[in-house]
Formats: sequence, structure tokens, C-alpha cells
Amino acid sequence: MEDFEAQDPTLIQRAKLLFGRQVAVIVRQEQKLVELVQQVGAKLSKIGNHPKVKKLILPIQIFIRMIKAHFKGEHKISFGTLGLIVLALVYFLSPVDFIPDFLGFFGFADDVSVVLAVFAKVKDEVEDFLAWERTHSEG
Repeated sequence: MEDFEAQDPTLIQRAKLLFGRQVAVIVRQEQKLVELVQQVGAKLSKIGNHPKVKKLILPIQIFIRMIKAHFKGEHKISFGTLGLIVLALVYFLSPVDFIPDFLGFFGFADDVSVVLAVFAKVKDEVEDFLAWERTHSEG
């Protein structure tokens, strides 16, 4: 994970350059977030069995649960974290990124890198969310 943290500013900055405007629109509109989550779920169901993509599944599933809890008002996350999570999901969905997805696993390598870099960057809020989730899923 340290490798991703070391590359984090570069990866995230490059992703922001590609998708920053799109992310700024999505984070302000709940319906756009709902659509994003649905599209990510559909893509995961298509590629989720690929052994090289499995590293992405858990962080993305956590991101989706965080977004849902945030908009239900159950567990708020900071606006900065929301933006980074949306950036990771938009990047994951987009066929236009540093390495095109049609190149098979190599096309997903940058998706994995960006998702894991964001996951590392928002690690504290992810841990807070998971602790909250454990205490609220028992009831």
C-alpha cells in the first residue's frame, strides 16, 4: 500500500485533470451519484470475476456503501472525501483514461492504481465508516 501512497499525489492529480469538472457536477447532484453507483455496480458485475480486477472490488464496494450512507444522512463524510471517492469511481468507469480498458488487464492497471490511491488517501474516513457500519449493522 505504501507504493500507492508514494504515487498518490501524481495519480490523483492526473485523474483530477481528466475528470475534475465531471466530478464537480456529480458530487452536487444526488441523482447523478445514484446513476454513477448503478453504472459502477453494472461494470463490477461484468468484470468482477476477472482475477486481476478483484483488488478493486472491496474498495469500490466500500466507496458505494459510504456514498449511500452519506446521502441517507446515516453517516456523513467530508466533501473532500466524497469528491475523491467520486473521482475514483468515475475513473474506474471511464474507458478514456491513462491506459484504455480495452487492453484487458493492462487497461485496468491504472484503474486499480487510482482506486487504491484514493482508498489510501481517505483511509481514516474509511476506517471511521467501517467502525460505524459494524456498530449499526447489528440492529
